Amino acid sequence: MLRNRNQTIFIILSLLIVVAMGFLFKYYTGTGQQWFNNYGAAIFYEIFWCLFVFWFFRNRAAVQQIPLIVFVITCILEFLQLWHPPLLEAIRATLIGKWLLGTTFAWWDFPHYLLGCILGWLWLRQLQGIGNAKKS
Repeated sequence: MLRNRNQTIFIILSLLIVVAMGFLFKYYTGTGQQWFNNYGAAIFYEIFWCLFVFWFFRNRAAVQQIPLIVFVITCILEFLQLWHPPLLEAIRATLIGKWLLGTTFAWWDFPHYLLGCILGWLWLRQLQGIGNAKKS
């Protein structure tokens, strides 16, 4: 039980780090601003969702499946940015809707989503190891 508690603490700390880095990248105003704001933040977006889902599903299979599922869902969300029905536009008009759904389709997002999911998978493997570590 203590190992599971330690894993939970590391998941929460990881989420806090990823959220902070994501906002830092999203609102960065220096050299390379466009890449950091538009694509670098997407990497942390993917990692965030991998960690968030892992909080609820922590088995070995989940470590493999979560990044794939997150990648597929975010790719679908990216394609939804090409569709502009009134309901989606109303959601996108809010700050949270803009953060979650995005507003502008870009092919260049896909490699960054893939990179974020690969990094998320590596992160989940480390967290899974914490949950499986032997007591000293």
